Amino acid sequence: MRQKRLSLIAAVLLFFFGAGVPLSADGPTEGKTDCGHAHQELPAKSAAASEELGSMSIPDPLLLDQNGNEVRFYSELVKDRVVVINFIFTTCTTICPPMGANFSKLQKMMGPRVGRDFELISISVDPAVDTPERLKAWAEKFGPGPGWTLLTGSKPEIDKLLKALKVFTADKTDHSPIVLLGDDARGRWTRAYGLASPTTLAGLVDELIGPAESPKLAGAF
Repeated sequence: MRQKRLSLIAAVLLFFFGAGVPLSADGPTEGKTDCGHAHQELPAKSAAASEELGSMSIPDPLLLDQNGNEVRFYSELVKDRVVVINFIFTTCTTICPPMGANFSKLQKMMGPRVGRDFELISISVDPAVDTPERLKAWAEKFGPGPGWTLLTGSKPEIDKLLKALKVFTADKTDHSPIVLLGDDARGRWTRAYGLASPTTLAGLVDELIGPAESPKLAGAF
């Protein structure tokens, strides 16, 4: 019996250390990822968890979208709207592509509600490199549709915006996989794990805009 117990413990340790899962006194830690370099650790929450932030003061910098068009961040994209925002850079090779894929899947799941009931926004944390052309080429890998805007701009303006959104890091390689969900009209902002499943993100969006209405049954009055 003692030998079986020791074998079981060894198997558990082999699983965690062999899979590269970090251990703490409370078990595996979550919310930390690697993009070939260090990333900030998110609050100790599960991937399905979210954190209510309340209202936020949003600046209105003049930025460029993926088509090279000038756009005011707050007044044209956020004011009185529901938005889902992630933070990426095009040379990132691990967490950013999955976050892009998540937005693509979320867009497919939500259909015409994207661009009508809420907007998807991706902001580059590396504006010195990420030109509109680079952002457009990056997004094309995920089949973007209407309602998904990618943004870059001058580094001072982008840094100011990231600080206001409480996601700024001095080194782009330290940025965390975060998604911000906001309902500007009601002053509600939520922070969620950017690598959560599209289904989880869709649920958080539904909490802000309400679930889609079910089609009426044929013949119902």
